[in-house]
Amino acid sequence: MIRTAIIAIFLSIYVLLLGPPLILYTLVTHSAELMYWVGVKGLVFITRVAGMRVRVEGLENIPAGVCLFAANHTSNADAPAIVGAIPRRLAIFGRKSLFDIPIVGLAFRLAKFVPVDRGNRDAALASVKLAVEYIKTGSSFLVYPEGTRSSDGRLQRFKKGSFVMAIEAGVPIVPVACYGAHRIMKKKSLVVYPGQVTVRFAKPVEVFAYTIVQRDALAQKVHDAIAAELPDDQKPISGTNLS
Repeated sequence: MIRTAIIAIFLSIYVLLLGPPLILYTLVTHSAELMYWVGVKGLVFITRVAGMRVRVEGLENIPAGVCLFAANHTSNADAPAIVGAIPRRLAIFGRKSLFDIPIVGLAFRLAKFVPVDRGNRDAALASVKLAVEYIKTGSSFLVYPEGTRSSDGRLQRFKKGSFVMAIEAGVPIVPVACYGAHRIMKKKSLVVYPGQVTVRFAKPVEVFAYTIVQRDALAQKVHDAIAAELPDDQKPISGTNLS
């Protein structure tokens, strides 16, 4: 719990001290680049102070231009590992409640993060539509197609909305396999353990040959690509592919 407290205290001070001036700078310059990278570097720094080491593989597989990064999701620890490993600015989905936090919520909106209310289907569809608009205007996006964290570290079923996004936006999908994060911070636990997380980028999957009605096939292809890069103890159990 000491590591968790250190992370929480650091991030609170970091946000309070740097958040307001960075938001003001973003509003004046109409560019969120500085705010985004200062936020990412701070998050990466404190997680590494807390003992998380990150190994990155396959950067050569990331194509030039806008793309959709699709990653497995096992822990709250995999977000800083994955975001810190991707060498470009991203937009991501976030729980709607996070956007109600002072300073943080405004920063997220300026950075083109998209709030999601999973309990409201119409709002969720509107969030996907907004994400597609952001992608079409040049923002790469990170998604977790499982929709929630895996309880045991194994790759779970994929939901199909992310692949509709990619098809509608016409951008390639980069499969991202993240392993070891579930040992750093278990689901429904606030305890942070030291250890290594590996982030591995697989070859991109082009979407131009897929239509909306073929989204299941696209989702299966990406699911298989991520599964192939995971260690045996995180590969999916047979039959857990799509939902």
